[in-house]
Amino acid sequence: MKTGLVWFKNDLRLHDNEALTKAIEECDKLIFCYAMEKSNYKKLDLGFKKCDINRFKFLEQSVVDLQDHLDKLGGHLLIGSDSAAQFLPELVEKYDVSDIYAEEEYASEELDLIKEIQDILPKVKFHFYWGKTLYHKDDIPFSISKIPLSSKAYRIPAGKESEPRNTLKAPAKLNSVRKVKSTKFPSYKKFGFTKKEYDAAKPLLDGGETKALERLKYYAFRSELLTGYRWTRNQSQVLDYSSKFSPYLALGCISPREIFETVKEYEKKIKKNQSTWWIVFELVWRDYFTFKGMKFGDEIFKTKGYKKKEITFENDRTKYERWCEGRTGIPFVDAHMRQLNETGYMSNRGRVNCASYFVHDLNIDWTWGAAYFESKLIDYDVSSNWMNWHMQAFEIYYTNPIHQSNKYKAQDLIREWIPELKRKNDIEVLIPWEFDIPDYPQPIEIFSKWERAINLIKKLKV
Repeated sequence: MKTGLVWFKNDLRLHDNEALTKAIEECDKLIFCYAMEKSNYKKLDLGFKKCDINRFKFLEQSVVDLQDHLDKLGGHLLIGSDSAAQFLPELVEKYDVSDIYAEEEYASEELDLIKEIQDILPKVKFHFYWGKTLYHKDDIPFSISKIPLSSKAYRIPAGKESEPRNTLKAPAKLNSVRKVKSTKFPSYKKFGFTKKEYDAAKPLLDGGETKALERLKYYAFRSELLTGYRWTRNQSQVLDYSSKFSPYLALGCISPREIFETVKEYEKKIKKNQSTWWIVFELVWRDYFTFKGMKFGDEIFKTKGYKKKEITFENDRTKYERWCEGRTGIPFVDAHMRQLNETGYMSNRGRVNCASYFVHDLNIDWTWGAAYFESKLIDYDVSSNWMNWHMQAFEIYYTNPIHQSNKYKAQDLIREWIPELKRKNDIEVLIPWEFDIPDYPQPIEIFSKWERAINLIKKLKV
């Protein structure tokens, strides 16, 4: 009798899960587990936790949803609360596990953890399966070491020469070890959160495979919002301006191939246009950052970046704290930062502007900003986050937050997230420092390069 252990990590789903599928095929009995890593909730020198409360709560929702799915199929989910390095050996010994099945990793923290566990369990056979990207890493026309430096140089050959593999169906039944019962998700208290923090946390979306698949169905066939994605994706307000697939992709509650297949079905049944192309483009871009992250490894976390560029930063801690809190005095930046702090989410437009202002105006080390986003974002993905910040620091031209606030008509967004400006008119809300508004902070600095954008706002009709 072969007893296998399915170790769920950032693949919190039953559909299109190769590790789960192979374990069911190859083992007589199965144990299912998820292990929290307590170190992910340590306080950084920058003054905040590596993963904050919204990320914790979204993860909890996602893991509990997975547990419910397993229970309905006669399975279970055992949840560890310290580290997989402690939890997996306990399960191996208790249930006489000979084989462990899991998704393949690539980032250094995850690889170090796997190496530690393998060293503890030399007699156990490990099986890892790649499931993070739209195109399998073995199917793209590049070796990882040869991944191009530009997205276009990657995307065009990859699109021509690669094809996503077919999705795998969710299992209909599970050959579980008998009489094993699921265990509860550990309390927020174990990770240093208070009841007040936990109760107040309201992630933008509810986590889990159930909600992920519902969102996919809604955004495509039920609402047909997918048809307009290309033209709404740069907005920042309400839920439906963009797909909101990213939080579910980040924890593997949904497979990128499942999204791809749905888009292709949508093109056949509803409409094929720039928007359907763009959704696939975003998935391919996500692949590119993953593969590029694999190529450069830990260089993507360093101030000099993988290009080893020397930049002198001021690193003013007061300015940094004001940016984190959404009190810079620049409403477009502050509204997005307050939205991030409360919901664990920020639009793409907000991320670009907040990062550009952080690096080029406040002149703070970009890795400090990337670390803050890592702490807060429910759609945190290691390569997407750190590579986007890397690009903002080294490769993308400056984004003017005053011009952008006017271009994207951000008045209502600002009123929603900055109560001090809620009753101000369309000019006052964009450039409040020009008026007598005592409750809202004065800007850290007004730059001469903003003058033209400010003058254009002054000419608006109210």
